[in-house]
Amino acid sequence: MQERKALLILHGKQSLNDEVRTAVASQRERGWDLVVRLTWEAGDAQRLVAEALQAGYPTLIAGGGDGTLRDVAEAMAKAETDASLVLLPLGTANDFAHAAGIPLTPAAALALLDTPAQPIDLGEVDGELFLNMATGGFGSNITANTSEDLKRVLGGAAYMLTGLTRFAEVRSAFGRFKGPDFEWEGEFLALGIGNGRQAGGGHVLCPHARVNDGLLDVCIVPAASDVVGTLGTLLSGGLKGIEGVSVSARLPWLEIDAPEGLDLNLDGEPRGGNRLRFAARPQALRLHLPANSPLLHDLSLIHI
Repeated sequence: MQERKALLILHGKQSLNDEVRTAVASQRERGWDLVVRLTWEAGDAQRLVAEALQAGYPTLIAGGGDGTLRDVAEAMAKAETDASLVLLPLGTANDFAHAAGIPLTPAAALALLDTPAQPIDLGEVDGELFLNMATGGFGSNITANTSEDLKRVLGGAAYMLTGLTRFAEVRSAFGRFKGPDFEWEGEFLALGIGNGRQAGGGHVLCPHARVNDGLLDVCIVPAASDVVGTLGTLLSGGLKGIEGVSVSARLPWLEIDAPEGLDLNLDGEPRGGNRLRFAARPQALRLHLPANSPLLHDLSLIHI
């Protein structure tokens, strides 16, 4: 039987969140020995993961936005631990949680402590791990340029508004893409390399991605003469929309050569480079997910 002992690594901005406090108290009443630690600056999440594992905690909880969840997941995977992870999504976009079917209310999210943990894959780019998705081009610019004030007022809709107001700034990038039985080169407007399915506040770029298949889903939106129409389709979402304007593949690894450089967004954090190698890291982490999580099943095999 699993030891009912867990440590919550909580973003400092959420320290006064009454819903979180109530949810933590409820789990303690149910018999969980649940300790809370706060992050305030870069490196705190990694340090707290190391301390928790050293102390023998069998379960960790990551509470915060997509960046915090990634930091904790990456630190645990690099430690090659058998400890499991619960996600407490408290950000603006919560893209991975939305796609995974993880509840967005603290009480329901922490209830996943009592569900079995399952091995999941992570994505990797040049030694850095990511939980959800790497985006490039227009999508990454939206995420990077959406203000904190706008996110506080509008929530996830802030990303859509930012995208709609930045059409005039759209520029394509050039890249060469190579993976097993896959090659593509040319100008593109947007790029998604997903372990999860969506980014930028709900834009589905990789609708068939799964976290347990040992593959990364690749979505490339080529530059088109009708830029506004293409990006309108991209921003409005929908399975048929994205598949109609993109080149897609499912690969264990992908190499990108971008002579003029490529700006990326890795689970909300900016990255960049000219030559990049992405790979799936199979079964890198044990994560508590709902049994019916969409990220455990191929969307094309689900009949409605």
